[in-house]
Amino acid sequence: MKLWNKGFEPNRLIEEFTVGQDRRLDLRLAKYDIQGSMAHIRMLNSIGLLADDELAPLLKELGLLLDSAEKGEFVIEEGVEDVHSQVELLLTRKLGDMGKKIHSGRSRNDQVLVDLKLLMRAEIQEIGRGVNQLFHILQSLSERYKNVLMPGYTHAQIAMPSSFGLWFGAYAETLVDDVEMLVAAYRIANQNPLGSAAGYGSSFPLDRQMTTDLLHFRTLHYNVVAAQISRGKTEKAMAAAIAAVASTLGKFAADVCQFMCQNFGFVKFPDELTTGSSIMPHKKNPDVFEIMRGQCNRLTAIPNELALLTANLPLGYNRDYQLMKDILFPATTQLLNCLHMACFMLEHIQVNENILDDPKYDYLFTVEDVNRLVLEGMPFREAYRTIGMQVQNGQYRPTRQINHTHLGSIGNPANDLIAKKMDETIAGLQL
Repeated sequence: MKLWNKGFEPNRLIEEFTVGQDRRLDLRLAKYDIQGSMAHIRMLNSIGLLADDELAPLLKELGLLLDSAEKGEFVIEEGVEDVHSQVELLLTRKLGDMGKKIHSGRSRNDQVLVDLKLLMRAEIQEIGRGVNQLFHILQSLSERYKNVLMPGYTHAQIAMPSSFGLWFGAYAETLVDDVEMLVAAYRIANQNPLGSAAGYGSSFPLDRQMTTDLLHFRTLHYNVVAAQISRGKTEKAMAAAIAAVASTLGKFAADVCQFMCQNFGFVKFPDELTTGSSIMPHKKNPDVFEIMRGQCNRLTAIPNELALLTANLPLGYNRDYQLMKDILFPATTQLLNCLHMACFMLEHIQVNENILDDPKYDYLFTVEDVNRLVLEGMPFREAYRTIGMQVQNGQYRPTRQINHTHLGSIGNPANDLIAKKMDETIAGLQL
């Protein structure tokens, strides 16, 4: 069944090539397509295009289909082009010509647009919940280990003292910036395109504000052409947010892979959370974090892939847009899986609390000792030279005293203020 059927069937090769993965991917849209149809027919009833005795049975059947979709039981049958066609087919089988009336005043263009907006809005919120869970785990670890020192590095060289509190807390605060990106994408997605039809509106007296309210959109895409050219723009905004979260998570995974190495030995995990080698019996590999690092690196490429796919397309709908689902839908799933695994693994992380006992880390404290001399009255440049000559001559002996008190430092990681910042930011996702 095809909504555009005009009495002929396309060549099978044409249909297979143009439909692609739609039947499988559209199952993800089923719930939202049905919700959009329920709002649309309520509006049609309000403007006299659907009678009261037609609205009630249509809503009842759509409600049953919605229940089926939410249980994962909704199926797009062989020979049916997409989710929109399947919903209309099922209604027509049950209610006859009444089922054919639900498409009045809309096109598949604005129908799929509203489905995608509702889907993206929901999935951005789901990502936000995953990020928030990871944030709180990182903050908890930051508090637990805020007094446990670890080496800080620049240029991959031992630099200055850091702490596990700073390390965990740094990634927690970085997630706040990523949530800002999610909020921006959420606001772009949270606009109603329904009623824009094929991009040029309708001669029916549609009540677009009514469907906006029924579907709980923040506002409308008022201009019908703007609504249509938001296809691609919304997806790119969501992809940028996904890439931001993935960049943070991928960098953290890379740290963990390095810190698990025996040359570092900063962190470890229970044996059952690592993998082994087929030839080296001592190996305990960080495969989870290596896969996470790789997946996240792939996800950071999604905005570029979407940008190239949609670059300079002519005004109006183009079938190229269909391919965005192949890119974005799996990306959301991959990111949620990575967030879930990061939370699971961090609940079992084991920190080495005695790293700095090794004398190879003595030079971490040179800056501390320079600052100590300055506080005792020595000019900074002279203090720098004094400690530098001790290092050069092999005479340096660190005091190993740490006295960081300013906001955001080892002694004052400001986790409470970072938590407040996250609470204020994530409120924009209306979780």
